Amino acid sequence: MILADTLKVLTTMGQRDLARVLDASGYTGQSFKASEFVGITNGGEFAYRVEYYDDSSTGRTFDKVFVRYDQTNHAITAGF
Repeated sequence: MILADTLKVLTTMGQRDLARVLDASGYTGQSFKASEFVGITNGGEFAYRVEYYDDSSTGRTFDKVFVRYDQTNHAITAGF
């Protein structure tokens, strides 16, 4: 069972929180302009829509980050 406090953390992560979790998960050097929680996948991952500026163009780029919670180890990881 995921406790209410943990659920709140997993659904309200900001862009800096996501960057830190991604860094700890092996995706170094990530930074985002904005992030928005969009829902929970069928696989139990917490999905975020993130926005960042693409260095190779002048436009904005969007992607999704998927946050996972390991209830056994109380660990949070993330990936694209």
